[in-house]
Amino acid sequence: MPVSRTVIENCAVATVDANDTEYAVGHLVLADHLIESVGAGPAPRDLERVVRRVDATGHLATPGLVNTHHHFYQWITRGLATDHSLFDWLVALYPVWARIDEPMVRAAAQGSLAMMARGGVTTAMDHHYVHPRGSGDLSGAIVEAARETGVRLTLARGSMDLGTSRGGLPPDFAVETLDGALAATEETVDAHHDPAPDAMTQVAVAPCSPFSVSTELLRQGAELARRKGVRLHTHGSETVEEERFCEQRFGMGPTDYLASAGWLGPDVWMAHCVHMRDEDIAAFARTGTGVAHCPSSNARLAAGIARVPDLVRAGVPVGLGVDGTASNESGELHTELRNALLISRLGPHRQHALNARQALRLGTHGGARVLGRADRIGSLEPGKLADLVLWKLDTLAHASIADPVAALVLGAAAPVSLSFVHGRTVVEDNRLITVDEDAIARTTRDQARRLARIAAGD
Repeated sequence: MPVSRTVIENCAVATVDANDTEYAVGHLVLADHLIESVGAGPAPRDLERVVRRVDATGHLATPGLVNTHHHFYQWITRGLATDHSLFDWLVALYPVWARIDEPMVRAAAQGSLAMMARGGVTTAMDHHYVHPRGSGDLSGAIVEAARETGVRLTLARGSMDLGTSRGGLPPDFAVETLDGALAATEETVDAHHDPAPDAMTQVAVAPCSPFSVSTELLRQGAELARRKGVRLHTHGSETVEEERFCEQRFGMGPTDYLASAGWLGPDVWMAHCVHMRDEDIAAFARTGTGVAHCPSSNARLAAGIARVPDLVRAGVPVGLGVDGTASNESGELHTELRNALLISRLGPHRQHALNARQALRLGTHGGARVLGRADRIGSLEPGKLADLVLWKLDTLAHASIADPVAALVLGAAAPVSLSFVHGRTVVEDNRLITVDEDAIARTTRDQARRLARIAAGD
C-alpha cells in the first residue's frame, strides 16, 4: 500500500543520534508511522503522496520525551504531606492510597498522561503497585487511558507483600499475598504486553521496593519476568533510611541486596539510585542495569542528589522520570530536563557536571535505552518510529537565546506546537487533540474529592 507522507521543514533539528547530529535549519519526512528522512535544508520537492506540509520556522524538532518512572494514581493526591521525607510521606499517604478504585485510577491516569503528553512526552511509564482488594481492573484502566491519549506506555505492574506486621512500611491492608501478586502480574503481562518493535503497550514486572516486598517476591518476580521475556523495575537506593533498612534487615546495602535476588542486568532499571557508592555504580555499569533519575521528586522529599554525571560517565543507562505527582506536582517531564542539569551542578566548580545536550539525551535516547526501546525510539533517524516534538522557541520566553537546545533545556517550558506518536498527531498548538483536557480536569478533581471523603471515613 502506498505510504502517506508528512513533511516538516525550516526548523532546527536535534536528532540525539549517536553523533548528536544537529541542523540549524533542517527537515523531516514522516512516512506513515516511520521517519523516512532527516537532513539539512528543505525536504526534496519531488516527494509523492504528501498529505501535510508543516512550515516549522521558529521551532526545534527533537525526539519525543521518554518518561521512565511515574505513579499515575498519585495525580489525585497532589499537594499532600508537602514537608515530609520519604518514609514519613509514605506512612502519611499509604492509608489514603489503599482506598483507590478503578474509576479513581482511570481518572488519575488520564490526568497524568494528558499533562505529560501536552508537554512533549511520547512514551510514558507507570509503576502501579497499590492494588486494594475489590478495586477493579486497575491495569486495564491505565492501559485504556494511554490508548485514548495516544502515547506509548510501559506499564510496570507493581506489587507489595510486606506489611507492617512483617517489618515492612505499608499497612497490612494495602498489600497483596506473594502468590496473589505473582499471579496477577503474570495475568497483566499476558493481557497487555506487546513484544512487537512498534508496540504501543508493554508490561514490566515491578515489585515496589526493598522495604515493601519480601525477598521471595523479588526473586520470583525476576524469574517470572525472564520467563515471560519482559523487563524488571523497582525502586532502589532512594534514601539513607532505605540504606539503613537494608543494612539492618539483610546485612548489606540496597544494590548488593537486589543483586542477591537477581535484580541486576540489562533487563532491569531502578528508580532514583540517589545513594550509590562507587562499587554500586560499577556494578550497574558492568551489568547494564538502568536508572530512572527523578530530580524534582528527590528534591521534594529531600532524598539527596543522585550521582548522575558519574553514572553517565560510567556508561550506565540513565533516563528521566516524573515520579508520582504526590512528590512532583507539576507532573511533566520538561521540568526534569532543567532540574537534572541544575541539580547536578550544585556544589563548587561543578559547572561542567552536566550540559544541556546531555540533559536532552537523558530525556530522550537515555529513556528509550532504559526501557529497552532505543532501537526504535529516542532519536530522529530514518527507519525509527515517528515519535517527535516541535517546540516553539520564537516567543518572548526564548527568542533571545540563540542556541535552541539551550533554550529548550534552560529556558521556560516551551510550548509544543506539534507532537507525533507513531506518526499520529497528539498535540497541536499546545493543546491535546486526542482527549478533552477540560473534561479530564473536571473528572480528576471529582475523583480526588471522592477519595478524600472515603479516606476521611465520610
